[in-house]
Amino acid sequence: MTPDAPTTEPDTASAEDLRKLMSSVRYVLWDLDGPICQLFAGHSAAKIAKELVDSLGPHEQFKVLPTEERLSKDPHGMLVAISQRHPDSDQIVKLEEWLTREELKAVDSAVATPHAGDVIQAWADSGVRLAISTNNSARAAAAYLAAEGLDGFFPHVYGRTRDLHLMKPHPYSLMLALRAMGADPSEALMLGDATTDYDAAQAADVPFLGYAHNLPRVRAFLRAGVEPSRIVRSLEEVWDVLK
Repeated sequence: MTPDAPTTEPDTASAEDLRKLMSSVRYVLWDLDGPICQLFAGHSAAKIAKELVDSLGPHEQFKVLPTEERLSKDPHGMLVAISQRHPDSDQIVKLEEWLTREELKAVDSAVATPHAGDVIQAWADSGVRLAISTNNSARAAAAYLAAEGLDGFFPHVYGRTRDLHLMKPHPYSLMLALRAMGADPSEALMLGDATTDYDAAQAADVPFLGYAHNLPRVRAFLRAGVEPSRIVRSLEEVWDVLK
């Protein structure tokens, strides 16, 4: 029997890679859920997705969502799918408001991402200006930041609007943040944990740093075209360079 070939983990950013990337950064656009906190740590996103489907009722479920999407564990993706099929439906407004309420509930049990606070403080101490660009509700993002005492670092918070087609990968929230800070995109950095963050950064001409806390996320970034030198497994790596 031939022994299994050893499995190797894909390369990610070195300290030198991060120093080069961050040397000219004056503005950082943060995604919320992932890089800053695990928003649904105690209020499951999968449970919210199921409740969203249930709220449609049996007839509407089959009308607006294919089977695969009805089984999705991603409430954001599900909401976008419904809006794409029924863009002018009053139901979209109601569902978006419902999801916002669920995100606000999730704030109470959200768990901070390790070293996120350290990185935020270090960047702020060095004069880097910070903003939030998230597909979550801006109200939920602001509530989490206030609860954790981080709101003073983030004067600009941009999240999901009722125009769901403007969610990332659309660069809308990034462009709003750049404009509010008077930022040159070349001096900014998008820190996100999803390929939609990367796509939005590409569209806005903003350099990107991917936070991938597990191997599936690393591989998803690589498949999307993110360079290994632009991926970190932990924010401690960023903090070590900033220190």
